[in-house]
Amino acid sequence: MAERYDCTQCRGSLYGKKYIMREEHPYCIKCYEALFSSNCTVCKKLISCTSKDLSYKDRHWHGDCFLCNKCSRSLVDRPFATKNDMLMCTDCYCKEYSAKCHACQKTIMPGTKKMEHKGNSWHEKCFICKYCQQPIGTMSFVKKETNNYCLGCYEKHFALQCVHCKKPITTGGVSYRDQPWHKECFVCTGCKQQLAGQRFTSRDDLVYCLDCFCNMFAKKCAYCTTPISGLGGSKYISFEDRQWHNDCFNCKKCCLSLVGRGFLTAKDDILCPDCGKDI
Repeated sequence: MAERYDCTQCRGSLYGKKYIMREEHPYCIKCYEALFSSNCTVCKKLISCTSKDLSYKDRHWHGDCFLCNKCSRSLVDRPFATKNDMLMCTDCYCKEYSAKCHACQKTIMPGTKKMEHKGNSWHEKCFICKYCQQPIGTMSFVKKETNNYCLGCYEKHFALQCVHCKKPITTGGVSYRDQPWHKECFVCTGCKQQLAGQRFTSRDDLVYCLDCFCNMFAKKCAYCTTPISGLGGSKYISFEDRQWHNDCFNCKKCCLSLVGRGFLTAKDDILCPDCGKDI
């Protein structure tokens, strides 16, 4: 007696019938389609085992249903793209969604390298320096008006030169007496501290922070011996060859303030008239 050859699922005989092998197990056409065939994403009908099943990201199509959602052109054996799960030929996708090159105004095709800056896009070969016409790529560049310049060309043609070091100023410059400086070059003549954003003064065309200026040039208070800057409208008392801070101009004996009052001198001391009667 001949050995039976049956469908793995329904156990029906497969002798004289078409069947499909899956993992070394035979299935009749009906069982195979019920178990393993997919429904078409477009028409929702079963994709039979005798039809071409086109799949992409867990979705399936009949060959006749695998079409561009915009122009209905067949995508079988053609490149395609997706947007919000919609299939599109590359032409339709580019018209709808691809960026235009800011230089040549042509479409930047999906998958090609592009350069982006502040909302604009370029083909890699179109992203070039306005002057030297060399590709900028990932190098540093400066945008001026509507054009891009490599750092070398920008410094050569546009950048101001620091009055101190004579090198181009590309960022963080300081203007003093209508002359440009790097922030790091605009420093106190005395202590070399950067003066950008700080109070400072000058003497003989040299700039100083307030501390250095006071220590080097300011008169010393006859009482506390610290410098009297006189800067910023601060008030002080001057008598003969001596100066005092307002707060230091007091009677030596009773400490009464002598600002706006009469006073007497006794050697290096100043006295109010009452205390001066005793000398």
